[in-house]
Amino acid sequence: MSDSSGDPPDPSPAESGEPLGRRDAAKTRREGADPEGGSHFPSQVRAARNDLENQIAHARAEFDEANARIKQRTGRNLILAVLIGLTLGAVLISSLIFVKWLFVVFALAASVLGLFEFGRALTASGRKVDLVPQIGVGVLLVLAGYFLDPWLHWVATFVAVAFVIVWRLIAQMATRDGRTYGAVLSDVLVAGFAQLYMPFLGGLCLVVLRQDGGEWWVLAFIVTAVAADTGAYATGLAFGKHPMAPKISPKKTWEGFAGAAAAALLAGLLLGLFMIGLPWWAGLIFGAVILITATVGDLAESMIKRDLGIKDMSSWLPGHGGVLDRLDSILLSVIATLALYYLFIPLVA
Repeated sequence: MSDSSGDPPDPSPAESGEPLGRRDAAKTRREGADPEGGSHFPSQVRAARNDLENQIAHARAEFDEANARIKQRTGRNLILAVLIGLTLGAVLISSLIFVKWLFVVFALAASVLGLFEFGRALTASGRKVDLVPQIGVGVLLVLAGYFLDPWLHWVATFVAVAFVIVWRLIAQMATRDGRTYGAVLSDVLVAGFAQLYMPFLGGLCLVVLRQDGGEWWVLAFIVTAVAADTGAYATGLAFGKHPMAPKISPKKTWEGFAGAAAAALLAGLLLGLFMIGLPWWAGLIFGAVILITATVGDLAESMIKRDLGIKDMSSWLPGHGGVLDRLDSILLSVIATLALYYLFIPLVA
Protein backbone atom coordinates (compact mmCIF):
# COMPACT_ATOMS: atom_id res chain seq x y z
CA MET A 1 0.00 0.00 0.00
CA SER A 2 1.45 3.38 -0.94
CA ASP A 3 1.90 6.42 1.35
CA SER A 4 -0.67 9.17 1.01
CA SER A 5 2.04 11.69 0.08
CA GLY A 6 3.01 9.69 -2.91
CA ASP A 7 6.63 9.19 -1.77
CA PRO A 8 7.97 5.65 -1.79
CA PRO A 9 8.41 4.11 1.66
CA ASP A 10 11.85 3.81 3.27
CA PRO A 11 13.51 0.55 2.49
CA SER A 12 13.73 -1.94 5.26
CA PRO A 13 17.15 -2.85 6.67
CA ALA A 14 17.03 -6.06 4.77
CA GLU A 15 16.17 -4.31 1.51
CA SER A 16 18.91 -1.68 1.88
CA GLY A 17 21.54 -4.27 2.38
CA GLU A 18 23.09 -2.26 5.27
CA PRO A 19 23.76 -3.96 8.64
CA LEU A 20 21.30 -2.96 11.39
CA GLY A 21 23.94 -1.79 13.94
CA ARG A 22 25.71 0.44 11.45
CA ARG A 23 22.41 1.86 10.23
CA ASP A 24 21.27 2.70 13.84
CA ALA A 25 24.61 4.35 14.63
CA ALA A 26 24.37 6.50 11.53
CA LYS A 27 20.81 7.45 12.45
CA THR A 28 21.94 8.39 15.98
CA ARG A 29 24.71 10.59 14.60
CA ARG A 30 22.26 12.28 12.27
CA GLU A 31 19.77 12.95 15.08
CA GLY A 32 22.49 14.22 17.47
CA ALA A 33 23.98 16.61 14.99
CA ASP A 34 22.84 20.22 14.98
CA PRO A 35 21.16 21.74 11.89
CA GLU A 36 24.43 23.24 10.74
CA GLY A 37 26.23 19.93 10.80
CA GLY A 38 27.92 20.40 14.20
CA SER A 39 28.63 17.79 16.84
CA HIS A 40 27.94 17.25 20.56
CA PHE A 41 30.91 19.42 21.60
CA PRO A 42 29.01 22.73 22.28
CA SER A 43 26.40 20.95 24.38
CA GLN A 44 29.13 19.11 26.28
CA VAL A 45 30.86 22.43 27.00
CA ARG A 46 27.61 23.92 28.27
CA ALA A 47 26.97 20.91 30.47
CA ALA A 48 30.49 21.04 31.90
CA ARG A 49 30.18 24.77 32.54
CA ASN A 50 26.85 24.33 34.32
CA ASP A 51 28.30 21.53 36.42
CA LEU A 52 31.29 23.68 37.38
CA GLU A 53 29.04 26.60 38.31
CA ASN A 54 26.91 24.32 40.48
CA GLN A 55 29.99 23.00 42.26
CA ILE A 56 31.30 26.53 42.88
CA ALA A 57 27.93 27.66 44.19
CA HIS A 58 27.74 24.64 46.50
CA ALA A 59 31.28 25.23 47.81
CA ARG A 60 30.53 28.91 48.35
CA ALA A 61 27.33 28.09 50.23
CA GLU A 62 29.22 25.68 52.50
CA PHE A 63 31.96 28.26 53.11
CA ASP A 64 29.42 30.99 53.90
CA GLU A 65 27.66 28.65 56.30
CA ALA A 66 30.94 27.81 58.07
CA ASN A 67 31.89 31.49 58.20
CA ALA A 68 28.47 32.32 59.67
CA ARG A 69 28.98 29.71 62.40
CA ILE A 70 32.41 31.14 63.22
CA LYS A 71 31.01 34.68 63.27
CA GLN A 72 28.18 33.60 65.55
CA ARG A 73 30.61 31.98 67.96
CA THR A 74 33.36 34.60 67.93
CA GLY A 75 31.60 37.74 66.75
CA ARG A 76 34.19 38.22 63.97
CA ASN A 77 34.06 38.10 60.18
CA LEU A 78 36.79 35.60 59.42
CA ILE A 79 37.41 36.60 55.80
CA LEU A 80 37.75 40.32 56.52
CA ALA A 81 39.82 39.63 59.61
CA VAL A 82 42.32 37.54 57.63
CA LEU A 83 42.56 40.03 54.74
CA ILE A 84 43.07 43.03 57.03
CA GLY A 85 45.54 41.10 59.19
CA LEU A 86 47.62 40.11 56.16
CA THR A 87 47.61 43.69 54.85
CA LEU A 88 48.70 45.18 58.17
CA GLY A 89 51.31 42.45 58.56
CA ALA A 90 52.78 43.17 55.14
CA VAL A 91 53.04 46.90 55.89
CA LEU A 92 54.58 46.23 59.29
CA ILE A 93 57.17 43.75 58.03
CA SER A 94 58.08 45.94 55.07
CA SER A 95 58.65 48.97 57.28
CA LEU A 96 60.91 47.04 59.65
CA ILE A 97 62.94 45.15 57.09
CA PHE A 98 63.44 47.67 54.30
CA VAL A 99 63.22 51.16 55.82
CA LYS A 100 63.66 51.15 59.57
CA TRP A 101 62.49 54.68 60.26
CA LEU A 102 59.16 54.05 58.47
CA PHE A 103 58.12 52.04 61.49
CA VAL A 104 58.18 55.31 63.43
CA VAL A 105 55.29 56.49 61.24
CA PHE A 106 53.50 53.18 61.78
CA ALA A 107 53.91 53.34 65.57
CA LEU A 108 52.90 57.01 65.68
CA ALA A 109 49.74 56.39 63.64
CA ALA A 110 48.76 53.37 65.75
CA SER A 111 49.30 55.30 69.00
CA VAL A 112 47.31 58.33 67.85
CA LEU A 113 44.42 56.26 66.48
CA GLY A 114 44.37 54.11 69.60
CA LEU A 115 44.39 57.18 71.83
CA PHE A 116 41.59 58.76 69.80
CA GLU A 117 39.27 55.73 69.91
CA PHE A 118 40.04 55.19 73.61
CA GLY A 119 39.13 58.82 74.30
CA ARG A 120 35.87 58.47 72.38
CA ALA A 121 34.96 55.31 74.27
CA LEU A 122 35.68 57.05 77.59
CA THR A 123 33.59 60.07 76.59
CA ALA A 124 30.69 57.82 75.61
CA SER A 125 30.84 56.21 79.06
CA GLY A 126 30.51 59.59 80.80
CA ARG A 127 34.17 60.48 81.47
CA LYS A 128 35.60 63.89 80.67
CA VAL A 129 38.48 63.53 78.20
CA ASP A 130 40.47 66.36 76.59
CA LEU A 131 41.29 64.76 73.23
CA VAL A 132 43.26 67.61 71.66
CA PRO A 133 45.86 67.96 74.45
CA GLN A 134 45.93 64.18 74.89
CA ILE A 135 46.80 63.60 71.24
CA GLY A 136 49.20 66.56 71.02
CA VAL A 137 51.23 65.45 74.03
CA GLY A 138 50.95 61.83 72.97
CA VAL A 139 52.59 62.53 69.60
CA LEU A 140 55.55 64.18 71.32
CA LEU A 141 55.86 61.31 73.79
CA VAL A 142 55.94 58.67 71.02
CA LEU A 143 58.58 60.59 69.05
CA ALA A 144 60.64 61.06 72.21
CA GLY A 145 61.15 57.30 72.31
CA TYR A 146 63.01 57.39 69.00
CA PHE A 147 64.78 60.74 69.01
CA LEU A 148 65.74 61.14 72.69
CA ASP A 149 67.89 59.06 75.01
CA PRO A 150 65.95 56.40 76.94
CA TRP A 151 66.20 58.23 80.26
CA LEU A 152 64.83 61.39 78.63
CA HIS A 153 61.88 59.33 77.39
CA TRP A 154 61.02 58.58 81.01
CA VAL A 155 61.27 62.28 81.84
CA ALA A 156 59.02 63.08 78.87
CA THR A 157 56.51 60.53 80.17
CA PHE A 158 56.36 62.21 83.57
CA VAL A 159 55.89 65.62 81.93
CA ALA A 160 53.16 64.31 79.60
CA VAL A 161 51.16 62.70 82.42
CA ALA A 162 51.47 65.79 84.61
CA PHE A 163 50.43 68.05 81.73
CA VAL A 164 47.19 66.20 80.89
CA ILE A 165 46.27 65.94 84.58
CA VAL A 166 46.76 69.66 85.18
CA TRP A 167 44.85 70.44 81.97
CA ARG A 168 41.90 68.33 83.11
CA LEU A 169 41.82 70.00 86.53
CA ILE A 170 41.94 73.50 85.06
CA ALA A 171 39.27 72.59 82.48
CA GLN A 172 37.06 71.23 85.25
CA MET A 173 37.45 74.35 87.37
CA ALA A 174 36.61 76.52 84.36
CA THR A 175 33.52 74.47 83.56
CA ARG A 176 31.94 74.43 87.05
CA ASP A 177 29.31 71.89 86.04
CA GLY A 178 28.82 70.52 89.53
CA ARG A 179 30.70 67.29 88.80
CA THR A 180 31.36 65.26 91.94
CA TYR A 181 34.83 64.90 93.41
CA GLY A 182 34.77 61.17 92.70
CA ALA A 183 34.00 61.76 89.04
CA VAL A 184 36.74 64.41 88.78
CA LEU A 185 39.24 62.05 90.37
CA SER A 186 38.22 59.35 87.90
CA ASP A 187 38.73 61.78 85.01
CA VAL A 188 42.19 62.71 86.29
CA LEU A 189 43.29 59.09 86.69
CA VAL A 190 41.98 58.20 83.25
CA ALA A 191 43.85 61.16 81.71
CA GLY A 192 47.16 59.94 83.10
CA PHE A 193 46.41 56.30 82.24
CA ALA A 194 45.67 57.15 78.60
CA GLN A 195 49.18 58.56 78.17
CA LEU A 196 50.75 55.53 79.80
CA TYR A 197 48.68 53.04 77.85
CA MET A 198 49.34 54.14 74.26
CA PRO A 199 51.92 56.93 73.78
CA PHE A 200 54.31 55.73 76.48
CA LEU A 201 54.29 52.10 75.33
CA GLY A 202 54.43 53.19 71.68
CA GLY A 203 57.48 55.32 72.47
CA LEU A 204 59.02 52.44 74.41
CA CYS A 205 58.68 50.28 71.32
CA LEU A 206 60.70 52.90 69.43
CA VAL A 207 63.32 52.76 72.20
CA VAL A 208 63.76 49.09 71.27
CA LEU A 209 63.73 49.95 67.57
CA ARG A 210 66.60 52.44 67.80
CA GLN A 211 68.93 49.86 69.37
CA ASP A 212 71.49 48.03 67.26
CA GLY A 213 69.45 45.34 65.52
CA GLY A 214 66.39 46.58 67.33
CA GLU A 215 64.16 46.20 64.28
CA TRP A 216 64.59 42.42 64.47
CA TRP A 217 63.66 42.40 68.15
CA VAL A 218 60.55 44.46 67.43
CA LEU A 219 59.56 42.13 64.60
CA ALA A 220 60.27 39.05 66.74
CA PHE A 221 58.11 40.10 69.67
CA ILE A 222 55.23 41.26 67.45
CA VAL A 223 55.26 38.00 65.47
CA THR A 224 55.38 35.99 68.70
CA ALA A 225 52.45 37.92 70.18
CA VAL A 226 50.44 37.50 66.97
CA ALA A 227 51.30 33.79 66.89
CA ALA A 228 50.03 33.43 70.47
CA ASP A 229 46.83 35.29 69.58
CA THR A 230 46.29 33.17 66.46
CA GLY A 231 47.00 29.92 68.31
CA ALA A 232 44.52 30.86 71.02
CA TYR A 233 41.87 31.75 68.44
CA ALA A 234 42.26 28.55 66.40
CA THR A 235 42.42 26.05 69.26
CA GLY A 236 39.80 27.88 71.28
CA LEU A 237 37.43 27.83 68.30
CA ALA A 238 38.02 24.14 67.64
CA PHE A 239 38.36 22.69 71.16
CA GLY A 240 37.46 25.43 73.65
CA LYS A 241 35.19 24.18 76.45
CA HIS A 242 36.61 25.44 79.76
CA PRO A 243 36.40 29.24 80.27
CA MET A 244 39.63 30.87 81.37
CA ALA A 245 38.27 34.12 82.80
CA PRO A 246 34.47 34.10 82.35
CA LYS A 247 33.89 37.34 84.23
CA ILE A 248 36.41 39.22 82.08
CA SER A 249 36.31 37.53 78.68
CA PRO A 250 33.80 34.65 78.43
CA LYS A 251 35.10 33.38 75.08
CA LYS A 252 38.68 32.80 76.24
CA THR A 253 39.30 29.19 77.22
CA TRP A 254 42.11 27.14 78.72
CA GLU A 255 42.24 25.11 75.52
CA GLY A 256 42.85 28.35 73.65
CA PHE A 257 45.59 29.28 76.11
CA ALA A 258 47.25 25.91 75.49
CA GLY A 259 47.24 26.63 71.75
CA ALA A 260 48.64 30.09 72.42
CA ALA A 261 51.42 28.59 74.56
CA ALA A 262 52.41 26.10 71.88
CA ALA A 263 52.44 28.76 69.15
CA ALA A 264 54.34 31.32 71.25
CA LEU A 265 57.01 28.86 72.39
CA LEU A 266 57.55 27.61 68.84
CA ALA A 267 57.70 31.15 67.48
CA GLY A 268 60.07 32.27 70.25
CA LEU A 269 62.36 29.30 69.62
CA LEU A 270 62.55 29.77 65.83
CA LEU A 271 62.75 33.57 65.87
CA GLY A 272 65.30 33.49 68.66
CA LEU A 273 67.54 31.09 66.76
CA PHE A 274 67.23 32.48 63.25
CA MET A 275 66.30 36.15 63.65
CA ILE A 276 67.87 37.60 66.80
CA GLY A 277 70.57 35.00 67.39
CA LEU A 278 69.54 33.68 70.82
CA PRO A 279 70.38 30.23 72.17
CA TRP A 280 67.48 27.80 71.99
CA TRP A 281 66.73 28.02 75.70
CA ALA A 282 66.71 31.83 75.58
CA GLY A 283 64.31 31.66 72.64
CA LEU A 284 61.94 29.52 74.71
CA ILE A 285 62.16 32.04 77.56
CA PHE A 286 61.46 34.83 75.08
CA GLY A 287 58.37 33.01 73.81
CA ALA A 288 57.12 32.22 77.32
CA VAL A 289 57.49 35.81 78.54
CA ILE A 290 55.74 37.23 75.49
CA LEU A 291 52.98 34.65 75.96
CA ILE A 292 52.35 35.90 79.51
CA THR A 293 52.45 39.60 78.66
CA ALA A 294 50.29 39.12 75.55
CA THR A 295 47.68 37.18 77.53
CA VAL A 296 47.66 39.71 80.39
CA GLY A 297 47.42 42.58 77.92
CA ASP A 298 44.50 40.93 76.13
CA LEU A 299 42.64 40.30 79.40
CA ALA A 300 43.39 43.83 80.63
CA GLU A 301 41.84 45.39 77.54
CA SER A 302 38.84 43.07 77.88
CA MET A 303 38.44 44.28 81.47
CA ILE A 304 38.57 47.91 80.32
CA LYS A 305 35.92 47.27 77.65
CA ARG A 306 33.72 45.46 80.15
CA ASP A 307 34.02 48.42 82.51
CA LEU A 308 33.05 50.77 79.65
CA GLY A 309 30.21 48.48 78.60
CA ILE A 310 31.39 47.99 75.00
CA LYS A 311 32.38 44.98 72.87
CA ASP A 312 34.99 46.69 70.67
CA MET A 313 36.86 49.97 71.02
CA SER A 314 35.65 50.94 67.54
CA SER A 315 34.69 49.42 64.18
CA TRP A 316 37.56 50.86 62.15
CA LEU A 317 39.01 47.45 61.32
CA PRO A 318 36.20 45.15 60.12
CA GLY A 319 36.61 41.67 61.53
CA HIS A 320 38.96 42.95 64.25
CA GLY A 321 37.18 45.84 65.95
CA GLY A 322 39.37 48.83 66.70
CA VAL A 323 43.07 49.61 66.67
CA LEU A 324 43.38 48.86 70.38
CA ASP A 325 41.64 45.53 69.88
CA ARG A 326 44.62 44.53 67.71
CA LEU A 327 47.27 46.13 69.89
CA ASP A 328 46.08 44.82 73.25
CA SER A 329 48.41 41.79 73.28
CA ILE A 330 51.28 43.77 71.74
CA LEU A 331 51.41 46.90 73.90
CA LEU A 332 52.26 45.26 77.21
CA SER A 333 54.79 42.98 75.52
CA VAL A 334 56.93 46.04 74.69
CA ILE A 335 58.11 46.33 78.30
CA ALA A 336 59.08 42.66 78.41
CA THR A 337 60.91 42.92 75.08
CA LEU A 338 63.03 45.85 76.23
CA ALA A 339 63.92 44.03 79.46
CA LEU A 340 64.82 40.84 77.56
CA TYR A 341 66.89 42.85 75.10
CA TYR A 342 69.09 44.25 77.86
CA LEU A 343 69.23 40.83 79.53
CA PHE A 344 70.10 38.75 76.46
CA ILE A 345 72.12 41.18 74.36
CA PRO A 346 75.42 39.97 75.93
CA LEU A 347 74.55 36.48 74.63
CA VAL A 348 73.97 37.83 71.14
CA ALA A 349 77.21 39.80 71.24
